Amino acid sequence: MVHRAMVVLLASLSILWGVSTSAAAEAEQVIRAGMAFHTDSGGQCVTGFSVRHATLGDGFLAFRGCGEVGDVAYLYPSVRVGVVAAVAASPTWLWVDLDDGWSAAGELADGSPIEGGAEAPVGASVCRSGSTSGWHCGVIQAKNVTISFPQGTINGVTRTNVCVEPGDVGAVYMSATQAQGIGIGGSGSCSSGGASYFYPLSRVLSEAPGLSLITS
Repeated sequence: MVHRAMVVLLASLSILWGVSTSAAAEAEQVIRAGMAFHTDSGGQCVTGFSVRHATLGDGFLAFRGCGEVGDVAYLYPSVRVGVVAAVAASPTWLWVDLDDGWSAAGELADGSPIEGGAEAPVGASVCRSGSTSGWHCGVIQAKNVTISFPQGTINGVTRTNVCVEPGDVGAVYMSATQAQGIGIGGSGSCSSGGASYFYPLSRVLSEAPGLSLITS
């Protein structure tokens, strides 16, 4: 009875300490959009939408600043999942090719389905999941916007009034069950309001024709 009680106690502590998420991911070896990861050269990031390469297999998208080609990608704290196989010329996206034994699901980290990548129009509702501030929603305000960062100028960006906090870059943007894009920055905060921008998934896939969205 004492041994059984200790097992239950240790399991409970694992949940409280946040160990269970990585352990479960390692056990089932499935990547979903919105999971915390890092690379050899990047800081804390979140996995973007699951994609499949025509010849190399499953992988996922992420923000360009999360790594360089050849970097190993790890789920937190240190579970190896794949290697950065391609990066965009602009500061927008990268693609991680998953190691053998790993697969990518067309779902968000909480299990919500991603049923497609149909672009929502201006005025439509949109939500994003960021690693700092979690889920926040708003509306799409404009498309084909040009913005400038220290790293360069990006064309074809979508502007929203969804708030952002430092660390939310790379967030996945959704409109209902449809994947919209990868967060690339914004202004303001979730206490004062502001604007945020995402690079449309449709543009990513047009720039990387070997990749296709994995849906639920």
